[in-house]
Amino acid sequence: MITNHLKINVLLFFTCSILAVSAQQKLSLADAMGIALKNNYDIRLAQNDADISRINNTLGNAGMLPAVQLIGSVNRALNNVNQQLSSGPSNFYPSQNSSTLNAGAELSWTLFDGGKMFVTKSKLDEIQRLGDLQFRAKVLQTQAEVIAAYYNVVSQKQQLISINEVINYNRDRVKIIQTGFDHGYYIKSDLFQAQIDLNVALENAINQKFAIQLALRNLNLLLAQPTDVNFEVDDSIPLNYNPNRDKLTHQLLTNNTDILSLQKQKEIALLVLKENESLYLPKLNFNAGYIYNKNISSQGSVLQNQSFGPELGGTLTIPLYSAGENKRKVAGAKIQLQSADFQLKNLQLQTTTALENALTDFENQRELLHIEQQNHQLTKQNLEISLNRLAQGQTTSIEVHLAQESFAQSVTRLINFEYNLKMAETNIRRLVAEM
Repeated sequence: MITNHLKINVLLFFTCSILAVSAQQKLSLADAMGIALKNNYDIRLAQNDADISRINNTLGNAGMLPAVQLIGSVNRALNNVNQQLSSGPSNFYPSQNSSTLNAGAELSWTLFDGGKMFVTKSKLDEIQRLGDLQFRAKVLQTQAEVIAAYYNVVSQKQQLISINEVINYNRDRVKIIQTGFDHGYYIKSDLFQAQIDLNVALENAINQKFAIQLALRNLNLLLAQPTDVNFEVDDSIPLNYNPNRDKLTHQLLTNNTDILSLQKQKEIALLVLKENESLYLPKLNFNAGYIYNKNISSQGSVLQNQSFGPELGGTLTIPLYSAGENKRKVAGAKIQLQSADFQLKNLQLQTTTALENALTDFENQRELLHIEQQNHQLTKQNLEISLNRLAQGQTTSIEVHLAQESFAQSVTRLINFEYNLKMAETNIRRLVAEM
C-alpha cells in the first residue's frame, strides 16, 4: 500500500509543477520563430555570408573602374664616375654623391578586356543572389527545426497530462480494490498489482517531466537563449493543413531554395565559361598621370636634371600564344557547366521524389491519426466500463489492468500520430518554401 508520506510528496510534486507553470510566460510558435530569426547563430552566420557576397558585388571588384595611386621614391648613391666624352676629353669623379627624387599620380583604366569585366559583374550579381538564396534556405531549415522542437514540447506535455489521467484511473482502481479487499471481495495480490501499477504510473510522470525539460532545453538551444529559460507553450497541435498536390508540385520547381541555388550555380558556371573565353580577345588599357623627376649630382657635366608634367598613354595587348593555358581554362569551365547541369537535373528529380514521399507520409499519418482518434475513444470507454464492473465485483483486476494498458498505449500513439502529422506538414512546407 502507498504510504501517506509518499502520497504527500507526490501531491506536493504536482502542486509545485502547476504553480510553476502558471507563473511562466506563454510562448507562441510565432514568438519562437521571431526569437530564432533574431538570435539563432546558424542564421546569423548565414546572414554574414550573404552580406559578404553583397559587399563583394561592386563595379570595382569587377574591374570596371580605374585605379588611381600616388607614387614617390627617393634614392641616394655614392659612386665613382668615369666619363669618356665624344669630343675627346675624359673625366673622373671619385666618390660622387647623387640623389634621385620621383613623385607623381597615376591613373590606370582598362577600357576593353574582351567583355570580361561585364561578365564578371554579372557573375558577382548572381553570387549575391545565391548568397541570399542560401540565407533563405538556412532560415527555412531553422524554422522547420523550431517547429519540430516547439511541438515536441507540446506533445511531451500532452503525454504528461495523459500520464496524470492514467494515475487518476489507477488511484480509482486502488480505492475500489482496497474497499473490496477490506470486505473480503478481492485478494491481496489484486491490491498489490493495483498499487504496483499506480507506482509505475507515478514513475512515468517523473520521467516524463524530465523529458519535458530536455525538450525545452533543445528549443532554447535553437532560440540561442539560456537553457534554463522556462515558458509555457500551446496546449495542442493545430492540424488543419490540406495540401494541394498539383499546386505544390508547381511551387516546388519555382520556390525550392535548393533547386534555385543550383540554378544560380549553373548560371555562375556559364559566366565563368564566358570569362575564360574572353581571354582570347585583345585588352586595351589607358594610362594617365602627372610625374615629377629630379636628379642631383655633386659633380659631372650635369649637376641637376628636373622634369615634370602630365603623361598619357595606352597599352594594347593581343594574346597570340599562352602555352594552351586559355584553352585549358575554357575546357575546364565547360566541364564545370555540364556538371552543374547534371547536379540541377538530379536535384530536381530527388526533390520531386521527396515531395511525393512527404505527401504520401502526410496522407498516411492523417489516416492513422483518424483511426487512432476512434480507437482512443474506445479504449477510454472500455477502461471506464471495466472500472465500473470492478466496483460492482463483476470483473477481475487483471481485466482492468489490461484496459489501462490499452488506454495508455492508445494515448501515446495518438500523441505521436499528431506530432508525426505536423512534422509531415512541416516537411512539405519546407520543400516548397512556404513556412
